[in-house]
Amino acid sequence: MNIEKKPVADTPFDQIGGEPQVQALVERFYDLMDLEPAYAELRAVHGSVLDDARQKLFWFLCGWLGGPQHYVQRFGHPRLRGRHLPFKIGTLERDQWLACMDQAMGEIAVPDALRSQLREAFFKTADFMRNQDG
Repeated sequence: MNIEKKPVADTPFDQIGGEPQVQALVERFYDLMDLEPAYAELRAVHGSVLDDARQKLFWFLCGWLGGPQHYVQRFGHPRLRGRHLPFKIGTLERDQWLACMDQAMGEIAVPDALRSQLREAFFKTADFMRNQDG
């Protein structure tokens, strides 16, 4: 008996639903940052227009999640910490970024197991971005 198995999503990029869902996540993340007073300090770090940030985060997350390397193809290695040094990133900004991303993941229905895995990975990356005490 030959039982056909359903293909397994190998990467977080596949598990989240590919580019359309990464785009939805990024859009919701920045919409929430714009709308929610709880993310005011995080929003203030981003300047008046978010279009460039939205595009770059989409490109970055596609590759970071195991999909197409759009960001690397355009800009080379992300060098995240160095690129974020001009911005004040303390514990407050880190925690607001994480809360905003977690809320966005919940609102676009990222599966619970993947959401938990990404929450942990995002924390490690966001904590590494801190360049201010407190």
